[in-house]
Amino acid sequence: MSKGEFAKELFESGMNCAQAVFCAFCDETGLDKETAIKLSAGFGGGMGRMREVCGAVSGMVMVLSYLNASTDPNNHEEKAALYALIQQAAGEFKEESGSIICRELLGLGEGASCPNPECRTKEYYKKRPCSESVRLAADIAEKYIK
Repeated sequence: MSKGEFAKELFESGMNCAQAVFCAFCDETGLDKETAIKLSAGFGGGMGRMREVCGAVSGMVMVLSYLNASTDPNNHEEKAALYALIQQAAGEFKEESGSIICRELLGLGEGASCPNPECRTKEYYKKRPCSESVRLAADIAEKYIK
């Protein structure tokens, strides 16, 4: 099973988009599932359901950062290499999906968003591109890890 399919299953089991992508890589990061769930919890719904950067993209960035970032904040060469990697991965997501912004992916306009998550029903999954966004983000991350 690809990381994308695994992440999609995690999303469809109730995790938010960022959690699903990040948690799909617990084996690679060495993080336990509980820690990964907590670290990524606030990024769902485009950061706390504010509909900004897609949570699946945020989860992808978290994975790639965890596995590629330098621990030396003054290592500008490694920092630049990470930023280039993130821009390339996000660019692939945007090319495939049309955007990396949650509200644009969902076809929503500007404005405040209610912080309350929607109930997950069959209709929810039919009307939202989120399952496929999660799959795509995890597949892109997997490609860069290999």
